Amino acid sequence: MSENINIKVKHITRVEGHGNIVVNIKDGSVEKCQWQVPEAPRFFEAMVRGRDYDDIQTIVSRICGICSISHSLVAIKAVEDALSIKISQQTDDLRLLMHFSEQLQSHVLHVGYLVAPDLFSAPSVVPLVAAAPDAVKTIIKAHRVANQWSEVVAGRITHPITIVPGGFSQIPTETQLRNLQNELKALVAPLVTIAEVVLSVAGNLPAFERETEYVSLANDNEYTFYHGNIKSSDGKTMPVSDWEKVANEYVVAQSTAKWAKWNRDSYAAGALARFNNNAEYISPLGKKVADMFGLKKGCCSPFMNNIAQIAECAHVTEKAIELIDKILTRGLKTEEVKINPRPGRGHAAVEAPRGILFHSYEFDKNLKCTWGNMCIPTNQNHANMQLDFEKMVPEFMHLGEDGLRQTMEMLIRSYDPCISCSTHYLNVDFVR
Repeated sequence: MSENINIKVKHITRVEGHGNIVVNIKDGSVEKCQWQVPEAPRFFEAMVRGRDYDDIQTIVSRICGICSISHSLVAIKAVEDALSIKISQQTDDLRLLMHFSEQLQSHVLHVGYLVAPDLFSAPSVVPLVAAAPDAVKTIIKAHRVANQWSEVVAGRITHPITIVPGGFSQIPTETQLRNLQNELKALVAPLVTIAEVVLSVAGNLPAFERETEYVSLANDNEYTFYHGNIKSSDGKTMPVSDWEKVANEYVVAQSTAKWAKWNRDSYAAGALARFNNNAEYISPLGKKVADMFGLKKGCCSPFMNNIAQIAECAHVTEKAIELIDKILTRGLKTEEVKINPRPGRGHAAVEAPRGILFHSYEFDKNLKCTWGNMCIPTNQNHANMQLDFEKMVPEFMHLGEDGLRQTMEMLIRSYDPCISCSTHYLNVDFVR
């Protein structure tokens, strides 16, 4: 092994957005080790100012083409909180059903297309089509079902058009929901097959751990993606309205995206955070998948985030089957949206596939937005990725330049980052 290593990965592949890895080791001593975000900030907080309350969801869903449902739902929740708008149980259940669809959609895409090549030592998913055609077809099938699921409840695959403040502009029919339920029942066995395929190469996951604070939503007796308070694996809880005291965003020179920390110097959000805070409530099928990999509550290997994603695929599918029965047993009703909004400030959180997502808005007496703030899961993970790097590099430098670079790229991909989404408005002091 050379004692001198120089790594400069410009725009790591198989992630969303642009991030760089820079490592310099001289005579066996680490001189520089950085996770860098070079993307230009995006100004969604400014875009919503002056807009009507019922425009917000449409605008902010464009923050992400993968997590558009999460952004739409958290925006709607924050708007309704600000304007004291109440919703029905049917609306809440249908929104949760919609939210589940995005978890499956995103997790299958990430594990199947972006992580799997690392585990099979392939440069991309394309060579896997020939090497493991049945596995690739199973992943494509699961992704197709997830897309259809989103279309049924959200009106289309991405950027929902059916949710409005107070309810829905259109709801699915009983036939559509029954057909969807049948598709989901047929998907259970393929999801186990996907887990088995990943298990066959799970030995290629790097053996790396770092004691970490994990932050997610938590709710009584529920593996929650949508309701509850903010919970830290360190034992602290906080109401969603106080999310800015959790994220504590700050700016660093190597990143155009803000970083975040709560009780420690960093924390992690995502599927593993949800699992660590809610594992006892995961569905039977989700537990079966977790047990296949030996995933237990308290795990602190970032690479197991992808295993938690697979377990969540099983969980949301199983829970959606139950939820459809609940909705249809109660009976679908076409509900007229009646609202009498009043000005105010509101806050909301949901669990996007990549972790806990926060939105806040304020509206004046004309119901125009005067202020907004958003904190994206990847935004919250940047500091944790950096600290993982700082522990990982000395431990894995014996692999040499190529081996260390590959391991560091795998680490970033394990977080399933959406780097573009995380680069929001920076506070800038202009000197004249």
